Amino acid sequence: MRTTLVIAGASVGVLAVLVAGVFAAGPLGDAIRQAVVSAEGGTAPDAQTDVELPPLSTAVAALPDAAGASGSLPGLAGNTDVAWATRMADATNVSVRAIQSYAGVALAKQAENPGCHLGWNTLAAVGSVESGNGTHGGSSIAADGQVSPPIYGIALDGVGVTNIPDSDGGAIDGDPSIDRAAGPMQLIPEAWRNWGTDGSGDGVADPQNFDDSVLATANYLCHAGGDLSTLAGWERAIAAYNDATPYALKVSSAAVTFAATAARADAAG
Repeated sequence: MRTTLVIAGASVGVLAVLVAGVFAAGPLGDAIRQAVVSAEGGTAPDAQTDVELPPLSTAVAALPDAAGASGSLPGLAGNTDVAWATRMADATNVSVRAIQSYAGVALAKQAENPGCHLGWNTLAAVGSVESGNGTHGGSSIAADGQVSPPIYGIALDGVGVTNIPDSDGGAIDGDPSIDRAAGPMQLIPEAWRNWGTDGSGDGVADPQNFDDSVLATANYLCHAGGDLSTLAGWERAIAAYNDATPYALKVSSAAVTFAATAARADAAG
């Protein structure tokens, strides 16, 4: 049974931009070609041969304190219960800060757009494949969500990848000569311009901020897929991100694994 959790204490400003933007070319996805390995330490996700619809894994929302604040972090990540996020981090080998972001954004989306049925496990699967949940190249996520050092994908110069001439003068992707995917969720500049928004509560939309990047991804997936509780909708969302079958297999397998691991961790208490 799916339970829609309503977040407490989310700022109106943050929620108002959840669906901002117009449809545009999506991220290339998997731009740094990094696959996630299952939380069990076993086989790689692309060992799966068929795309499986991941269960919608629900998160636990933080309870508001006496002042009405819902968590220890600003923005959407603060809407995630810290004890639950810590338990999930221990079970999945994903950082607590990344779990807080995935879950906080998913909770916000479930409140703002319940028909999308976007689970935190799908967001975590995309983040795992794209940047190892913000750890590619030795990067890490600070308390405010900033990823350091910044994460950039390979040059999209047409050599084994789509050719995308420079469109931002390097303002988004750090390269004035050619476009690259930017940030932990690997959004190309055009996608970031259309879907990028503030999820961290600091008033700035930054592709190198984990909360902002995850929120942009959630906006894109829900727009492209519609209802992600159906296989057709989920596949449509992931194909908009990257239409390669091996990519869908990796994300599907990772999302299924995250959901199963979370269920075991919840059952164990």
